[in-house]
Formats: sequence, structure tokens, C-alpha cells
Amino acid sequence: MTDAQDTAADTSLRTTGGAPPDDGGTSAAGAPDLSPIPLLEPREGIPPVIADEAALAEVIAAFAAGSGPVAVDAERASGYRYGQRAYLVQLRREGAGTALIDPAACPDLSGLGEALSGVEWVLHAATQDLPCLREIGMIPTRLFDTELAGRLCGFPRVGLGAMVENVLGFVLEKGHSAVDWSTRPLPEPWLRYAALDVELLVDLRDALEKELDRQDKLEWARQEFAAIASAPPPEPRKDPWRRTSGMHKVRRRRQLAVVRELWQMRDRIAQRRDVSPGKVLSDAAIVEAALSMPPNVHALSALNGFGHRVGRRQLEQWQAAVDRAKALPEDRLPQPGQPVAGPPPPRAWADKDPAAAARLSAARTGVSALAEQLNLPQENLIAPDTVRRLCWEPPKSADGEAVAAALVGHGARAWQVALVTPVLVAALSAKAP
Repeated sequence: MTDAQDTAADTSLRTTGGAPPDDGGTSAAGAPDLSPIPLLEPREGIPPVIADEAALAEVIAAFAAGSGPVAVDAERASGYRYGQRAYLVQLRREGAGTALIDPAACPDLSGLGEALSGVEWVLHAATQDLPCLREIGMIPTRLFDTELAGRLCGFPRVGLGAMVENVLGFVLEKGHSAVDWSTRPLPEPWLRYAALDVELLVDLRDALEKELDRQDKLEWARQEFAAIASAPPPEPRKDPWRRTSGMHKVRRRRQLAVVRELWQMRDRIAQRRDVSPGKVLSDAAIVEAALSMPPNVHALSALNGFGHRVGRRQLEQWQAAVDRAKALPEDRLPQPGQPVAGPPPPRAWADKDPAAAARLSAARTGVSALAEQLNLPQENLIAPDTVRRLCWEPPKSADGEAVAAALVGHGARAWQVALVTPVLVAALSAKAP
């Protein structure tokens, strides 16, 4: 039994709403009963939603006066609203309890972020929530990511529910993660679900820290968490319309222009209405229009996605976008495919550069073996893109010092560099058959 699993046997954690199990946590045979316990209610009940500045000021004061790490989570309305902004923020800290904050009513939470500056924030899959938290002024200086910790520990399932169940022995309520969190007022079952998401997050953090330490991986985790906390916001994606689902069917430049025009119009409409772009027009409809190149509204209305539910005025808007693409001069048509910074797709390496293909094959084999030995996913040991770049353009002198410097240049952390450098030095000497 690992230290993390041992924590699940601690009956002081295994409670529902703060009460111990009825049977005292033991089975009929006298052994600890480790069957999962449903977590039904937050221990202090469901807190009121903070939706005005006076209540927010009280929360800020309470959390500033709390102790230890703070559990943080955010709920978005993906698939319902435009963008990825937060519609509920949940926090829990020792001495402050749990808070549920409505960012629609309190859009500036920078005061709360400042009050928690220097405090360790505990998040699950931090990179998913950090962008929407950053938008409302909440930016951690220190964090602990329980999902990433689970990956480094070698857990096969690292979703929050699976981790809480496997490590702490509780079953979290399921079923509200994909609801429309922009709904107001938020139903009580949703609020219960949201509060329970942070109920045991710090307990999970503590158990995982012990397990990381037991596996001699705690310093690795600290370096990973520091890298996430210090990472700048991602650059805006270039030509986001190229990510339209089904784009592989679109080959001609004029058809690509139709996709671009329809995508951009859909995005403007979705932003204006504050709805998910998919609710305005599906990706499948955009691709079908690009492939069909309809000559008029009547032909457009016969295509899937443009049927009887689409009004005449909307059809005319979509047809106008198609017509604009048709009228573009050749020099303004998009090129097929995006300029790729970095190496080509690995499937093309054998033809383009057999020596590079041999290096990559050896590197993948070595990294895979090392990851298995260390009981963690390959992509957490070293980013696959880093391996590809290094194998495609190796340093002139492929010794340990040069390879380590190249890894650092690609953003690898010190623990990764120390572990992976010998593997890659050996791989870079591989010869093409």
C-alpha cells in the first residue's frame, strides 16, 4: 500500500459532511473498510453565492486570514457561451471554509488574487483553469496541480473523481461538469457539486505530496508546478479557422477561402450573441458548403446544416460569405496547409532524412523504456515535440553538455534534462539502416 493509498484508510478524512462512517470504518472481520464512501454534502453545507462587492470583501478578508494552501476551481460554459470565461469560482481554505463566487456579478477578482499572493493554490488540471482565472485577475504565484501530481506518481486515471476515490476513498458526485454554468440562478444541485469539487482538494494535495516524496519525485513536481505558474499566457492561435473539424476533406484553395469566410462570419455572430460558435453553424455545415460551392441561396438551403431551421436572412448572410470567397483574386486565396515551424511530420522523415528517422526511432525507444522504468507517462518525462526537434536538428557536438543545453533551450526542466540527456546522447548517434 502506498502512502497515498494509506491516506484513504484514515477515517478522519473519510467522512460525509464531517460525520464518521456508521460502522466506525471497519469491516465485520475487523479490517479497515476501504470501500468508497459517497461524498454527499460539503461539511459546512452549501455556501451562498457571492454576487456583490460587500460580500466579496468579506470573502477576501476571510481567505486572507486563513491558513495553508487554498483549493481553487472554476466552472465555464463551454459549448453554450462564446469563449472560455469563468461563470463560477470555488475556493476553500483552512479557517475560511468554502466560497462560491459569481464572476458575472463580480468580474474583478484581482483583490482576492492579491490577498492570496504567495499562498499555494491547489488546482486540478491547472492549465485548463488558469486562462479564465487570469481574465478575472486571479493569478497564482505558487501552485500544486493534483492532476499532474497523479501523472508523475503513475496513477492510470487522473481525473478528479478517480483521484479522490483511489487516494482518499470518496466518491464525488458526477453529472454536472458539462452543464451551462452561465445559468442564473444556479440550481442547488449544481452548487453542491461545485462546492464538493474543492472539498477535499487540499487533502488530496497532501496525500499526493507524500506519495511523490516516497517515489523521490517531489522535486520533479515542484519544478513542473513552478513552470506552470511562471508560464506566460499562450500566444493567439494563427489562422484558427484551419482547425475546423473535417478540414482534411478540403483541398482546393478556393474551397479553403469558403471555409475561412464562413468561419470568420460565424465567429463574429457567435461573439455578438455570446453563444458557442457551434450553436450558430456547425463545422460539418461549413465544410459541406466549401465542398459544394453553392451558386445561390436555394442550393445552399439544400445542404445539411442549412435546412428549414435557418431563416432566409441567415441563409443570405452565409451565401454572401460563400460569394465573397468565390470573388477573391488568386493571390488572396489561402495556401493549402499551414507553414510549420519545426520539423516535418515524422512519417515523412524516412524519405526526407533517413538519419534523422533513425535518431528519432532510437530516441522514442529509449524515452519509452525510461518512462516505463520511472512509472510515469512519456509526455511528462519529456515533451514529444522536444524530442522531434532535437532529433531533426541535433547539436553539432552531440555530447551531454550540448544535448542538455538544447533541452533547456526547448523548455525542459532540470529534472527532465538530468534524466533524458543520456538517453538522447545515445539516440543521436544512431545510424540509418
